[in-house]
Amino acid sequence: MVVVGSSVAVSQTLTHAPLFTAQAIRYAAAVPVLLAVARLARARIVRPRGQEWFWLAGIAAMGLVLFNVAIVRGVAHAQPAAIAVALALVPILLGVIGPALQRQRPSRQILVAALVVTAGSVLVEGAGHTGAAGLAWAAVALACEASFTLLAVPVLPRHGAWGVSVHSVWMGAIMLTVLGLVTDGPAAATRLTVANWAAIGYLAVMVTAVAFLLWYSTVAALGPGPVGLLTGIAPVSAALTGILTGGRIPGPLVWLGLLVVITGLAAGLRAPATRPAKTEPLGPSASELPDEYHQEQQAVAARLAGTAIPDLLSPAHPAAR
Repeated sequence: MVVVGSSVAVSQTLTHAPLFTAQAIRYAAAVPVLLAVARLARARIVRPRGQEWFWLAGIAAMGLVLFNVAIVRGVAHAQPAAIAVALALVPILLGVIGPALQRQRPSRQILVAALVVTAGSVLVEGAGHTGAAGLAWAAVALACEASFTLLAVPVLPRHGAWGVSVHSVWMGAIMLTVLGLVTDGPAAATRLTVANWAAIGYLAVMVTAVAFLLWYSTVAALGPGPVGLLTGIAPVSAALTGILTGGRIPGPLVWLGLLVVITGLAAGLRAPATRPAKTEPLGPSASELPDEYHQEQQAVAARLAGTAIPDLLSPAHPAAR
């Protein structure tokens, strides 16, 4: 999420570039990077089967392609901050739907923390102005951003972070290539500048290959609910990166939002307090035993007290048996 947030400044380089063509090149370039690193790591990439094609294609179609369309169309009808605020609702969505996919109840701790993280993200991004069309595209962008994580839950056990990343990226590259040829034209790649190619390279290696592997590894380890809270790091990283790259110093509300996001993360990712396990005795206590038991034990002790040790060791003695 730090990498994704820092990519905001890099993505501004592609504002006037043929967007879908640039995104297609980005994902196409990330495929050999993922395969090369997977080979070095000796990670096994298995072929999808059955319904797995549906889930992986859904990640590519919604989490990559439609998400980019929603962002482009959304900022045409609304301020970018309004779209960002919609995406800030992702922690709540993942906190509710994620456990349901795993047949678990939503964690109250995660939901409360998700509300705090969302509130902090809204303060960081600002509210923005939008109309009905902008709200619609913002809702689509929110659904696509959540789908990027939720659609991976059924296939992560078999494919792992490596397989989900590789398959979703090459599928997305094909879809975006077709979309780029239709919307941008076959010669769109020739209009890319040196700065555009540098930005595409950063997005392909860091924001796609590296970030995808880190994200899906974390989803597999923690589950979609807790992971949703980490999306609040992206606006924090974007704001801090803007300062480092020469942007203006944020106002008091942004700094307050950063503090609220950090508070929500600390509350949601904190391990719940556990009480020491209560041990049960293996049998009744001495006070719970009947008087007849104590009398019998005393009689046995008295008999053994007068018995010689060699007699006790003899196989013929009842005590030895």
